Amino acid sequence: MAKLSENYEAMVVFSLKKDEEALRALIEKFKGVIERHATLNEINEDWGKRKLAYPINYETEGYYVLYTFTSEPNFPAELNRRLNITDGVLRALVTTK
Repeated sequence: MAKLSENYEAMVVFSLKKDEEALRALIEKFKGVIERHATLNEINEDWGKRKLAYPINYETEGYYVLYTFTSEPNFPAELNRRLNITDGVLRALVTTK
């Protein structure tokens, strides 16, 4: 039998090139996207600003945010697609928890 819902995590590294207001807007944008299509369990912003292991697009630091949510199996692929085409997102990884 197919699963109706499952727990997922989305780790997102945001760019620090723009100001803090733009960063907060991106964090809230993806929070809203997740809330519209899934049940948002938690946003862990305690990771905050960290040094990257290697430069990405000539940036050496990024802002890490971990979203934990429950959704149908088809939504994580769509979320990953949206994250990868958004300016201001350096890296994103959506995994099953």
